[in-house]
Amino acid sequence: MREVLYLDQIEQAETLLKPQRIEVLRQLAEPRSCTEVATRLDQTPQRVYYHVKRLVDAGLATLVSERRVRGITEGVYQATARSYWLSPRLVGKVGLTRPRDELSLGYLLDLMEDVQADIAALDPTAPELPSIGVSGAIRVEPERRQEFLADLQNTVHDLFTRYGGAEGDAFKLVVACYPKEEPHD
Repeated sequence: MREVLYLDQIEQAETLLKPQRIEVLRQLAEPRSCTEVATRLDQTPQRVYYHVKRLVDAGLATLVSERRVRGITEGVYQATARSYWLSPRLVGKVGLTRPRDELSLGYLLDLMEDVQADIAALDPTAPELPSIGVSGAIRVEPERRQEFLADLQNTVHDLFTRYGGAEGDAFKLVVACYPKEEPHD
């Protein structure tokens, strides 16, 4: 089972985005037959099989084994992935496309779409997949905001310059900086 399946085909998204089908897919987190899923969801095996067949055809679930039960061959199915990400590109851009500068929200949104697609494309079977995630909160006084953003930009550009050689493992570095809303009590 993959960690994530990135859905960038409208047919896959249409198959997945049906409430009953999502429930069936959740039951297939572990290998199960349609009869077992039907019992858990209080539905008929035929109705569950209909949904499972659509999930299999779309690549969202797979047949993992077959077994004989009372003279009938019964399929055992499992979800293809633990998580399913819908590509923002399924909808595409609405309205006119405008050039974006690095300090705009639009640029950050485009960057996050790229990061999501890049992560989903990583080989889940690779024995070692070196990666790092860093997250934190920084409080900056409004009068020092420009100074902070310039320092952040210079630091990241320094890393690109120092480690930007043509040899070695290629990594993509993305730093996102955005306002964090405070939780309301």
